[in-house]
Amino acid sequence: MGKPLMIQLDDEKKINELKEKLHAKTKIEVVRAGLELLSNAVSRKEKAERWKKAAALVADSSKEVNLEFQTHSRFKKL
Repeated sequence: MGKPLMIQLDDEKKINELKEKLHAKTKIEVVRAGLELLSNAVSRKEKAERWKKAAALVADSSKEVNLEFQTHSRFKKL
């Protein structure tokens, strides 16, 4: 069985407005859509943090490889 939630009056007004704009049948559809958006935002944030951490881990070796492939350094060696 579901758990009852206490919704403030202002929040209920927002839910009803969104319900009309989204053509949702029920208030819970609006709440679920909001939860899905929040979940996606958190996932994007976590993914960005993982990419940032991964980039920091490989930055030094990536810099070395990029220096090896610079075109002007190859011409100097000829």
